[in-house]
Amino acid sequence: MLTLTDETTGTTVSDGVVLDVTTTGSGPTALLLHGVEGVRDDRGFAEHLGATSTVLAPSHPGFDLSPRPEWLDSVEDLAYVYLDWLDRIGAHDVTLVGCQFGGWLAAEIAIRSTARLSRVVLVDPVGIKTGGPTDREIADVFHLTREELDARTFHDPAAGPGDLTAAERDTVLRIARNEEALACYGWEPYLHNPRLRRWLHRIDVPTLVVWGGSDRIVTPDYGRAFAEAIPGARFEVLPGAGHRPQVERPAELAELIRDFSR
Repeated sequence: MLTLTDETTGTTVSDGVVLDVTTTGSGPTALLLHGVEGVRDDRGFAEHLGATSTVLAPSHPGFDLSPRPEWLDSVEDLAYVYLDWLDRIGAHDVTLVGCQFGGWLAAEIAIRSTARLSRVVLVDPVGIKTGGPTDREIADVFHLTREELDARTFHDPAAGPGDLTAAERDTVLRIARNEEALACYGWEPYLHNPRLRRWLHRIDVPTLVVWGGSDRIVTPDYGRAFAEAIPGARFEVLPGAGHRPQVERPAELAELIRDFSR
């Protein structure tokens, strides 16, 4: 059995899992699941969202400085880790917000159980296959140069980390560790679960799918296909944002979520 608590009461380890959670704001609970950028880069968005919500922002095992036990190497297992944690803390009526890789994880959580969720928000998620076996719907982020990756990820490439040879050592190491964790969870099949799309109909709470209009990692057409697989899901395109709206347009994204939650 997993035993996990947030940092306000100390971090407890069981079965090799350590879950560190940053809490921001006050109000109804929102669980924010980060993408490959890690929890640090989402702090600005968490603060905006925290104006009307208590935002729980965990660092996924393997990302940033969070340790990852060897057995934890799939998004499905990670989904069960979070479901166990929500049970342990007695969370209820949670707004689940998942960004990119975290959006894939949020979808995996929601198809298993929405008992503790009031709504789901998916922001430019990966995780499904929309075309044929040889179609490339998700850009190969492990093959692109850093310049190409920034251009595809951001509406304004200057929002990216840029030339890593000029970056601080801590920044480079953090990016490398986060990308290593992404590869661990999503190398093969590449950033998707072949079975996920089939089960998206099980998400039975109101769902908002938000897409950066300039996303060139996964295009808005991929986002529309994602939303169409979830009963009654609302689809919104956020102009002036790429693959990480929570980084480029944090205030606007938070307002979209607040409007959806009313």
